[in-house]
Parts: sequence; structure tokens; C-alpha cells
Amino acid sequence: MPSHLFADRPAQPPEPGAVDALISQTRRLRGEVDAVRRDAVVDEDDPQNRWQRALCDLAVHQLDDLGEHLGQLKAGLPAPAASDAAAAYAEPLLGAVPSPRLTGSLLSRVGSAEWDLLTDDVHWSDELFQIFGRQQESGPMSLDELPSMVFAEDQPVLQAMVTDCLIDGKPIDGEFRIVRTDGRVRTVHMTGEPVLDTDGCTASMWAVLRDVSELRRSERAVRESRDSLQRHQHIEHTERRVAVELQEAVLPPWRGSLRFAHDGPAPLDVAGHYLPAATTGLIGGDWYDALALPDGDALLTVGDLTGHGVAATSSMAMLLGALRGMAVAGIRPGALMGHLNQLLETSVQPALGSAMCCRYDPAAQLLTWSQAGHPAPLLFRDGTGRALARPEGVLLGATTGAAYEEAETRLLPGDVLLLHTDGLTRSADCLDDGPGTERLLALAPRLAAARDAQDCVRSVLEEFGEGPREDDACLMVVRVGC
Repeated sequence: MPSHLFADRPAQPPEPGAVDALISQTRRLRGEVDAVRRDAVVDEDDPQNRWQRALCDLAVHQLDDLGEHLGQLKAGLPAPAASDAAAAYAEPLLGAVPSPRLTGSLLSRVGSAEWDLLTDDVHWSDELFQIFGRQQESGPMSLDELPSMVFAEDQPVLQAMVTDCLIDGKPIDGEFRIVRTDGRVRTVHMTGEPVLDTDGCTASMWAVLRDVSELRRSERAVRESRDSLQRHQHIEHTERRVAVELQEAVLPPWRGSLRFAHDGPAPLDVAGHYLPAATTGLIGGDWYDALALPDGDALLTVGDLTGHGVAATSSMAMLLGALRGMAVAGIRPGALMGHLNQLLETSVQPALGSAMCCRYDPAAQLLTWSQAGHPAPLLFRDGTGRALARPEGVLLGATTGAAYEEAETRLLPGDVLLLHTDGLTRSADCLDDGPGTERLLALAPRLAAARDAQDCVRSVLEEFGEGPREDDACLMVVRVGC
């Protein structure tokens, strides 16, 4: 069947050099920020100095995260298990170094607080009021009041951080979710340290609180996208494996040439080959088959169903099984095509198909054939080739009650008959069968010199097997013995 060409193309990943340059810039900036942090004169009694140091720490953490994400972008998605090996996908970048024009919006998501344990004084920055959605007239919240805005599930986390800081002098570093006064849920990352008095006891606690809701949302989206990609890769791999196994179970088990040793004077030498598409990893619904019938005739057929994957392959298996059964029952090619059309039309998996069915009588050396929207057989005789005139026949599944005509052709000893699906002669550059058919006919001298049908197949594959192919294809060569 004609292949569908898609105009949309997947976005290309960034050039490796661009990612390397970003990694170098991030490392250089990280070193400069770290130098500022080390050289800064810190007065523990000055909240402004502590605020500046906290911002430097935050910047370093952010740049570390950015470097990690860039490294992931360069390395790509971790490879799945060996059984599910597939092309890896690059993970999207989560963070970016803020430009000067974004500094204001960044700072609006970072606030500071200090709780004095000796005087019970509490100081909040203006930004922290914005993060919590709290009016400044209501004043800052004490450590006892703060849990009232925290999710019940996260209150133990906050309590443990504060307790460890005040009692054991441990730094604060953790996250919890809050419900703002306007009902919005935000995720807050809190870092801080205790301030000790001259006796080494905790006198106060300061902290920097950052609204990381958007960052965490982006991280969740990345994780979900990555998991979705891995599931898609696994499903695609499994579907391909099932389709390949089904195809191998249905198509003829013979490899190389198959010889029909009829009682007549002209035995047949048959060889076939399946060519997968170059642009997709999925198996299509193409088939070829050759079968000796009870009355001594031979069934020769090729066909193609639309679609790829298990659905197309299972429909092909159903259709080919019905075709074999009706041919063994003695149904002639024209009537057989009509039954296949009805079967495909009433299938639970609607599809269109092209097919050709030939019945060869070795005693009379007569080929009777019918087709449904399929390329005509090519007959090679005495070093030249021609396409046989096609009888009338529409695509399978296209029209209810379609009738299919038959044609007869007498074959002579030494003749070569080439049957194929249109994926062989159509390419991404040309969807017309004409040029491809001309290339096949030009192989007449090589086919005439071939030793057997399998040698003929090799000659065709040398001409068509390496080029880009939008669709999979089947090829079958029939050589009439002398």
C-alpha cells in the first residue's frame, strides 16, 4: 500500500558542543560564586550579612543542580533494561541561570526569617509574607504558629528540623508544603542555622525560605515524561517482538528456494524474501506464500495490509490463513478475492489491503490470477521483461460486494515470474511505481543468467535492498523449470 508521509518531524536534540559550552559556563560561574561566598566577611550578628551568605549558598546549590541537569541532558535518558533496549531520549533541562531581568521574580520567591528565643521577637522579610500569602498587618508567625499553615503530613518534618536546630545545633535543610491564606498550596524549601550566645547555647534561629513549587512541578513533569517514554519504549519493543514472532509463524518456513516437483513437464522453483521498512521499527502486514494444492496446482500469492505492528500482522495472519484454506478447497482466484474482501470488510480491525492470488496448473502450464489493487506480476522471458495486463479488481476492504476478474497467462520453461508488494518499488523520494518497475524490468539480463530463483532474489535485493524504504515489502520469484 502507498506509504503515508508525515510533515511533522521530531525536534532535534541540541548539538553536543552547545551543551558542553553551557556546562563550562556553569562550572565557571559556580566557581566565581563560591569565591564570593568564601571571601565574604560574615558578621553573625548582622542579619543582612547572614542573608547575603544564605543567598550565595542558595546560588551555589542552584548552579550545582543546573550542572547536574546539563550533565543529564548530555548523557541522555538512562538506557532501559537489556530486553527493552531502545534509542535513548535526552531529559529536558530543569533549571537555567537567571538573567538580570529575571532577578526580581527570583527574589520574590525567596524570603528570610529570624526567631529570637530570648525575646520572642520574630522578623520576616517582605518576600516571606508574599510566599505565605500573609498580610504584613498580621505580623510574622512564631515557631509555634508556623505549623498551622503546614500540611498535616509535613508537620513532623518541620518539627524535626526545628528541634534539631534549636536543641542539637544542627543546620536546617528540608522541604514542606504550606496552604496559603488564599488557599493555594506551595512547596517551601527551608535552610537555616542556629545563632549561639557566648555560652554556646542557642539564642536565635535564622532561616531562608524559598518557594520551589514551580521547580518541583517541573521535576515531576520530567519524571512523568521520562517514565512515560520508558513505558512507550517497553511497549514498542514488546509489540515489535510479538509482531516478528507472529510474522515468522505465519510466513512460509522455507528459506532459499522451494521446488514444487509436479508430475508435469515444468516444475516450479520458488524463492521469497521480506524487506523491513527503513524508517520504522514496526513490522507491517506484508506477506508472500507458495503452496502445493491437493489437485497438483500451485498457489502463489503476495499481499499487503495497511498499518504496522501487532494489529496489522494479526490481520495478515487471519487473511493468509483464510486464503490458504479457500485455495485448498478449490476456490478459484477471482472468487477467492471476493471472499477476502468480505472478510476484511467485516473484520473487527478495519483495514485496506492489496493482494494478488495466482493458481498455476503445471500440466497445462497455465497461470490463472486475480488482483485487488496490486502491482501486476512481471514476466521475464528470453532476456526481456514486461508487466502483465491486470484484470479489474479494487482494494480489499474498500467496497462491499466487489467483483474480481481473472486473467490467464501461459508460462514457458525458463520463464521467471516476479511478484512483489509496492513497498519494493516506492521510496521516500518517489511514490510512483513507474520508475521502480522500470528498474525491475531492467534486471532481465541478470535474471536470465541466474542459476535458480534464490539467485534471482539476490539480484533484486542488490538493486533495491539498500535504499531508503518508507514501507516494508515482500518479494517472490517463480522460475519455471525446463
